Amino acid sequence: MKIRLKKSPNKAPMRMARKNFRDEKAKLLPEPGRIPREDTASVMKFYNLHKGFPKAVRAEAEQLAKENVLPDGRLDLRKKFIFTCDPQSARDFDDALSFEKDRLSRRVLGVHIADVSHYVKPGSAIDKEAFKRSTSVYLADEVLPMLPEELSNGLCSLVPNEDRYAFSVFITFDKHGEVVKTSFAKSIIRSKARLEYAQVMGIILGAEVPGIGKKEAKTIQKINELAKELRAKRFANGALDLEIPEMEVILDGAGEMSGLVARPYDESHQMVEECMVAANEAVAKELWTHGVKILSRFHDAPEAEKLYNLRAELHPLGIKTGNLENRKVFAQFLQKIKSSPLYPTVALMVLRSMKRAVYDSKEMGHWGLAKRFYSHFTSPIRRYPDLTLHRQLAAYLEKDVANYKIGAAVLAKWAKHTSEMEERAAEAERALLEIKKYRLLEEEIISHTKVEYEGIISKCEKFGCFVDIQELAVSGLVHISMLAPGYVKYNYNDHSLSMPGGRSWHIGDSLRVKIASVDYKNRRLDFVPADYLERAQNNRFDRKQKYSKSENSTEENDGKRKNRKMKFYNNSHKGKRKHGTNRTH
Repeated sequence: MKIRLKKSPNKAPMRMARKNFRDEKAKLLPEPGRIPREDTASVMKFYNLHKGFPKAVRAEAEQLAKENVLPDGRLDLRKKFIFTCDPQSARDFDDALSFEKDRLSRRVLGVHIADVSHYVKPGSAIDKEAFKRSTSVYLADEVLPMLPEELSNGLCSLVPNEDRYAFSVFITFDKHGEVVKTSFAKSIIRSKARLEYAQVMGIILGAEVPGIGKKEAKTIQKINELAKELRAKRFANGALDLEIPEMEVILDGAGEMSGLVARPYDESHQMVEECMVAANEAVAKELWTHGVKILSRFHDAPEAEKLYNLRAELHPLGIKTGNLENRKVFAQFLQKIKSSPLYPTVALMVLRSMKRAVYDSKEMGHWGLAKRFYSHFTSPIRRYPDLTLHRQLAAYLEKDVANYKIGAAVLAKWAKHTSEMEERAAEAERALLEIKKYRLLEEEIISHTKVEYEGIISKCEKFGCFVDIQELAVSGLVHISMLAPGYVKYNYNDHSLSMPGGRSWHIGDSLRVKIASVDYKNRRLDFVPADYLERAQNNRFDRKQKYSKSENSTEENDGKRKNRKMKFYNNSHKGKRKHGTNRTH
């Protein structure tokens, strides 16, 4: 917002301008609902998000739902052991896996993705709405799908024991884990098992899972062995292993947050992730190297200035980074600090220094994954760029040049729009999560339930230190007046705070805190050290004792002065009394 001010003899217009700027900034954040159950509606309204679909879209979806799934000249994989692996709460299943060996005993990984492009044709009402949304939005208590439920949870969902159209990617690996061949086919599959991550993890560890025989379990274990090889190769090539746990909010029936848990990220998750990365890379490389411009998933290297600032932030912690412009050195640095108690704090610093991955029509490559070619292909139910890539790959395989070669201007428009919609979705998800967390913390203050949290100092300033509560994924300020009763000094050499001859506070130090205040409007939290009230009471007691001693001392002094006066009075009247007596006689 630009504000133009005319010259004025007084400073009132400038004060007004600053006030307006603060008000404008505050409007960029959604307000909570009147009651917890209305928080989601408030966030949806703020970000212009909708769950329902226009009438024309619903009509098309209802018509498509009547279609039968037939082989239709596709590669028939219905007899193969193909399975899905998703969270327990998943409702749509858009990817599945298979594994076998070819005649040369080479490993062949099959990644089978729901063929959304078969149903959603360019220019249809569903397609226009899908482009408009560009992504599904996963709010704490609501899913806003990109596609109508008839497709996302029906025809395009790879549910078990149902025939489904898929787009299959086959990647052949040699004994060293190198890709020697890739192929693609429109297929029809019948998933044999809908597995959850916990079940797959059990199979990896050798546990028995109902419905999964020894042969099928062995297949899953072989996929995991391959995935571990691919993961190791990525990290050896300089991929960044930056593990920041995703937090999942737990809500009660009234829409209030009752807790926050970190989503698990174990070998089962890594297995699926590596398979998806391999498929995304294979499709991107096939099309890009053959001159087909696509929407890449582009992640650029961090800016030199950001890396300089990161080194400056890490220096006070005694952490040596090396040349972070070199991706392999960067990766080694992340591995080295993983065992440090400062890792969560450092990981957030690193994340802030990096650029966001975006969709791009001109550049190709993913710096964080250490991939020269990369795109999004594996989630067409919830991401529009994946759907466009399915269409281009299908046209490419059919040698339909008119449909796989898309103009640069159109691709640029798609890249800009889909990146913006993805960012909007992420902001909405984050905003609702923040509101729920702030409600929980505000309730602690109102109910006088002073919960103590283990915090980590993430930054020190002249006015106080910022503390991260990792179990809630929030950050707040502890003002210097709360740290100590006396003078607290800011040390420029190591960006710490200290009392002369007393305690000090450094980045990375633990500090137990309680919530002091919650500012919804500006999304700010103020903390106090957990021992602040005890210290304050002790200080009051000390002052009271000192005051009491001072009173006693005053009384003693008054008594001494009184005694001295009396002694002086008695001595000064001795002679007079004698003289008077003699005179009387």
